[in-house]
Amino acid sequence: PSELGYLMSLYRLDLKRNSLTGTIPSELGYLMSLYRLDLKRNSLTGTISSELGYLTSLYELELDSNSLTGTIPSELGYLTSLYELELDSNSLAGTIPSELGYLTSLSYLELDSNS
Repeated sequence: PSELGYLMSLYRLDLKRNSLTGTIPSELGYLMSLYRLDLKRNSLTGTISSELGYLTSLYELELDSNSLTGTIPSELGYLTSLYELELDSNSLAGTIPSELGYLTSLSYLELDSNS
C-alpha cells in the first residue's frame, strides 16, 4: 500500500513470494533510509516507478519474477550505492538506459528473460 511511504526510517522491505498484485507504489520513493527493496516473485504489474530513483541509499533492488511492463527508468541511474539490480523475468522492453552506466558500485545485474 502507498502508506508504506510514511516509514521514513525503514531500512529493509522484503515482500517477496507473497502473491502481491497491483503496481509498485511510487510512494516507496520516499523511503530515503531504505537499503534493500525485495519485491520479487509476486504478481506485480505496471511500470517501474521513476520515483525509485530517489532511493540513493539503496544497495539491493530486486523486482524480478513479476509481470512488470514498460521500460527500465533512466532514474535508476541515480542509485549510485546500488550493488545488486535484478529486473529479470518480467515483460520489460526497450533499450537499457545509458544512465545505468553511472552505477559504479553495481556488481550484480540481471536483466534476462524480458521482452
